[in-house]
Amino acid sequence: MSNVPAVRHIGVFTSGGDSPGMNAAIRAVVRTASATGIRVSGILGGYDGLVHGQLMELGARDVSNIIQRGGTMLRSARSEAFRTNEGREKAAGTLKVRGIDGLIAIGGDGTFTGANIFFQEHGTSILGLPGTIDNDLFGTDRTIGFDTAVNTAVEAIDKIRDTASSHDRLFFVEVMGRDTGFIALACAIAAGAEYVMLPEVPQRIDQLITALTEAKQSKSSSIVVVAEGDEEGGAFEIARKVKECHAHFDIRVTVLGHLQRGGSPSVQDRVLASKLGVAAVEELCKGAHDAMVGEMNGRIVLTPFQDAIGKRRRLDPDLLRILPILSV
Repeated sequence: MSNVPAVRHIGVFTSGGDSPGMNAAIRAVVRTASATGIRVSGILGGYDGLVHGQLMELGARDVSNIIQRGGTMLRSARSEAFRTNEGREKAAGTLKVRGIDGLIAIGGDGTFTGANIFFQEHGTSILGLPGTIDNDLFGTDRTIGFDTAVNTAVEAIDKIRDTASSHDRLFFVEVMGRDTGFIALACAIAAGAEYVMLPEVPQRIDQLITALTEAKQSKSSSIVVVAEGDEEGGAFEIARKVKECHAHFDIRVTVLGHLQRGGSPSVQDRVLASKLGVAAVEELCKGAHDAMVGEMNGRIVLTPFQDAIGKRRRLDPDLLRILPILSV
């Protein structure tokens, strides 16, 4: 421990797409640091705020009454400037001028890619918290925001089921998931969907039609959950292909979109964000860097950024197995 430089001033920021629970994570970082006498600066607008020196001092009272709020009090953005060597040089200069000797970045794979490059080029002591609704980061069982996003989507699908049943309709419901189907699969199981379309699992339109035709024999309505990144296209495109083959289907499409990002975070997301925020400050003070702080099997774990973004999390094969059993 004696060889680890003392951390006196931490910078915290949110980057990329917002997710419910980010504010809870900021709160945990600020209050843990304040309790140990460490200064905290909130960096506004993600990496762009670091490049342009947009910071605000944060104390324990400055983060009161935010744990229940969605979005992020520090705002979020994607920074073109930080993608350049010059931009990262300016960001490093901001840290030096402000006397910041440790960073905590809350975001997803793009955020962690930038953090890893920043560490490699400038030796910045930086840790990441997994703030993304996609749940696609290796090294943590859950990402901050996933639980809330799924609950929001399932609530909407439950309401769609009511009107689908009333009119004997086939609904295609598109949820977020450009590269992964974690949200779509969880929603399909929880909402009792008849079928799910996922980017990770190649599925032909004729397979979908066969399943829907079989379901039609015993059900008056059906719900198909579609991850936006499915290889057959989004919900509108898949619905069009199905309609071309079977014009008799009474089809409607709903795209939930950014609805899933907003709203008050669930209890699970608030607790996860709080645990990881506290751990990030504690691990930074121990000298940890260039890693994501996650939770696996109830334990805090550190995963190097390169693994968190480079290794692929796989969908739960048991959920894939049981969906067709439960949808009969």
